[in-house]
Amino acid sequence: MTNTTDLPISPQLLEILRCPLAVQSTEYGDDPGQLELVHNCWLVCADTNMKYPIRDGIPVMLIEEGEKWRDTAVADLPVPPPAT
Repeated sequence: MTNTTDLPISPQLLEILRCPLAVQSTEYGDDPGQLELVHNCWLVCADTNMKYPIRDGIPVMLIEEGEKWRDTAVADLPVPPPAT
């Protein structure tokens, strides 16, 4: 089990954050854009396959940023995320 003090963002923030691309669409159901914490430094949306880095404890939730990593397999995401 992961200690919540080891998480880069609070569990409460993770619970409310959503993929900005998914929430703009009606094709993903009632609660679109839920994010999963991966490698302790990425937020991944199963609906859109967008991947958002967490840099210095701050989730970078820009659609342009998520699109950069969309075609990268989760196993191939760099840890830690690059600075730019």
